Amino acid sequence: MFSLVVSQNLGMLTSSENSADLVVLRELIESGKVTPIIDKTYPLGDVAVAIRYMSDGHARGKVVISV
Repeated sequence: MFSLVVSQNLGMLTSSENSADLVVLRELIESGKVTPIIDKTYPLGDVAVAIRYMSDGHARGKVVISV
């Protein structure tokens, strides 16, 4: 459904985590070395607005949908 609104190709991605990687990631987050940049947060009812914001090229970080 997202590909109907945005002119990007979407594909499937599968991943499997392992405990060693998760420990390293947790340490990086807790130390402040990894910090996600959140551009905007939208409520679930505004998903269309969020998609439009991203497709217009305005997003400069992660766009979050609150559930």
